[in-house]
Amino acid sequence: MLKHILIVDDDKLSRETLARLLAEHYQCQTAADGREALQIVEGGEIDIILADLMMPGMNGLKMLEETGKMAEPPMVVMITGHGTVESAVAAMKMGAYDYVTKPVNLDRLLLLLEKALETKRLRQENVLLRNKLQERYSPTRMIGDSPIMQKIVSQLARIADTSTTVLIEGESGTGKELIANYIHFNSSRATGPFIKINCAAFVDNLLESELFGHERGAFTGAVKAKKGRFELADGGTLFLDEIGDLPATAQASLLRFLQEKTFERVGGTKTLKVDIRLLSATNQNLEEMVNKGGFREDLFYRLCVVRIKTPALRQRQEDIPLLVDHFLNHYSEIHNRPITGLNRTARDFLECHPWPGNVRELMSCLECMVVSAVRPQLALEDIPEHLRRLSAPSKDCPSETSDGILARNEKQLIAAALQQTRMNKVAAAKMLGIGLRTLYRKIDKWGL
Repeated sequence: MLKHILIVDDDKLSRETLARLLAEHYQCQTAADGREALQIVEGGEIDIILADLMMPGMNGLKMLEETGKMAEPPMVVMITGHGTVESAVAAMKMGAYDYVTKPVNLDRLLLLLEKALETKRLRQENVLLRNKLQERYSPTRMIGDSPIMQKIVSQLARIADTSTTVLIEGESGTGKELIANYIHFNSSRATGPFIKINCAAFVDNLLESELFGHERGAFTGAVKAKKGRFELADGGTLFLDEIGDLPATAQASLLRFLQEKTFERVGGTKTLKVDIRLLSATNQNLEEMVNKGGFREDLFYRLCVVRIKTPALRQRQEDIPLLVDHFLNHYSEIHNRPITGLNRTARDFLECHPWPGNVRELMSCLECMVVSAVRPQLALEDIPEHLRRLSAPSKDCPSETSDGILARNEKQLIAAALQQTRMNKVAAAKMLGIGLRTLYRKIDKWGL
């Protein structure tokens, strides 16, 4: 489909000649001045305005100023003589995409117009993506009617659009990253970058480089300078997941940044400053780590200006029916499966199961049920076998499972996952919806 270009020039011969030259590639309209051009733009779909800078009446700069006020302004490319290049540069500072000089080189102009259209397409896709993200992380997408979830939603509404640091605590699979996403996309930084890093995913000597960047030659393999996550997050939000696994040297550097808002790249001497908001998350007890000397006390207090504790799923069992229905619909849609729902027995099992892997484990279970289903209505036999091997919970199960039952189920779940994956711990961790380090800790805990 040909794109629409509006050629604006007070010289009739110039605009009509240019229109003929571009007609093979674009649908062209013409206007004699800026005022006529605005009427055409307001009355129809124009992708690019190709406008002479110097015109009587409303000139190119004034027209550019007016198009900039529109909800979806067209791209503007200026045409200028050699003596007014400075004015064309000023137009670019006001929002013009670029400029060409007279006499116009057609090949260069065609290339420039294609680049302008691609830029416009990317901007539109970016707006759509951000709208989808903001919709996804809006308050109405926080699933749960339980008092504990409503309290968290209320807390998030108060602190999202501030600059304070936030520590998000909770077991694996409880939605800590979802909370971080919510905070970013409901803040004034929503249009800025949202950079995430898992502190447990890097060995100690590489984590500082990932966070703060490095200079060329800083260590073996550093063949060129590299920006770290702090620089990439400038103007936005940095999310440090598994903050409890931050090594001592990185803890000291992070503390300095929080105190002074400055840092240096690894191997560098230049002091850098960025504007970021810091969010962090952990499934460990940082206070215990502080008492045992495993985490800096001064850093802990800097990180937890605001603390949000995500509840385990067993602590909000009344939300399980909502979560089940939501994820059934979600996975049915993305996998194109005509699932109509669950029978009563399957629903009772899911609602009363302790879910040691929390929401992540529930999601994994429901996705498996949807993609493996042989009938529209899911039944108990559609629940993954390693879960069904556990004793089926009674219908009148308590609202919060006792620690003894939870521990027994957790051990059985881990043992079943290890057996099913033939002791492949990476695959078992993925099946259980927990991190690999968490799995190793639980294997040691239960002597498996």
